Amino acid sequence: MPEQPEPLESYEEGQAIAPTGAGGASDLATAEGETLEKNPSAASDGPLGTGVDKKPRSLWSDAWRDLRRNPIFIISSLVILFLVVISIWPQLIASGDPLDCDLSKAQEGSQPGHPFGFNGQGCDVYTRTVYGARTSVTVGVLATLGVAVLGSILGGLAGFFGGAWDGILSRITDVFFAIPVVLGGLVLLSVVTSSTVWPVIGFMVLLGWPQLSRIARGSVITAKQNDYVQAARALGASNSRMMLRHITPNAIAPVIVVATIALGTYIALEATLSYLGVGLKPPTVSWGIDISSASQYIRNAPHMLLWPAGALAITVLAFIMLGDAVRDALDPKLR
Repeated sequence: MPEQPEPLESYEEGQAIAPTGAGGASDLATAEGETLEKNPSAASDGPLGTGVDKKPRSLWSDAWRDLRRNPIFIISSLVILFLVVISIWPQLIASGDPLDCDLSKAQEGSQPGHPFGFNGQGCDVYTRTVYGARTSVTVGVLATLGVAVLGSILGGLAGFFGGAWDGILSRITDVFFAIPVVLGGLVLLSVVTSSTVWPVIGFMVLLGWPQLSRIARGSVITAKQNDYVQAARALGASNSRMMLRHITPNAIAPVIVVATIALGTYIALEATLSYLGVGLKPPTVSWGIDISSASQYIRNAPHMLLWPAGALAITVLAFIMLGDAVRDALDPKLR
């Protein structure tokens, strides 16, 4: 029999290290263990400092990383930020009064200090266009919040509990889906005499929540079938805990996407209803009102229609682009 080599002594530690037939694997393991004992941070750095024990990335962190690299998101966000700023502080870029009119300047074109000219009543088109952003953004944001909250709650409860509650809500939403939005606005808002934004917002919430409830219902039904929800149920978690902690964070992404796109739609709907004379009413400053009053002068003074219509188109486009970017970032199928 071949003679077995004698154990080698570790000159540093004075301990015997037995060689193996694995090509010195035991020696390497022992040396690595000693290195980790001397430098514990090496375990967290990983090979070449890759950081193997970093927290796993979530859907939201991945979405935010993708959004920051998306030029569509950046451009639309800057436009929306500008609209929000001038909605809160319109005097930053418009020092005049949108209700200060001079009939002697009616339908006149661009002049020094009045780059957009004057409308049929002699009001400064530039000032009215700037102040009109406040009304449109306010109506769009408040209507979207109301639709998202009401639709998410009703649809989420229907998807979670099911049964009779789900059946009743489904039939109610079918009834609302059968009502044309513009026709419903003509009928419901024609009897309202208030010139504030609240009747228009209430109408949008009334006819807009069924769409969000369907989205929330389907998302909750999909999320509650996942293994982590079943495990939480098996461990005795209450319905409220499962709904708030396990289902809602994983089912809210589609609601956010639809609500973001719908915000631009509600701004366009407000302008449409105001154009038809059943939405906002003077003296409220609105792009829809200005477009309606300028439509009869489109041949003689097209500038009266161009600027409020252009501002409306840019605003709606910005919110739709933002919704598309958010959808692409939150949809796992597109990764």
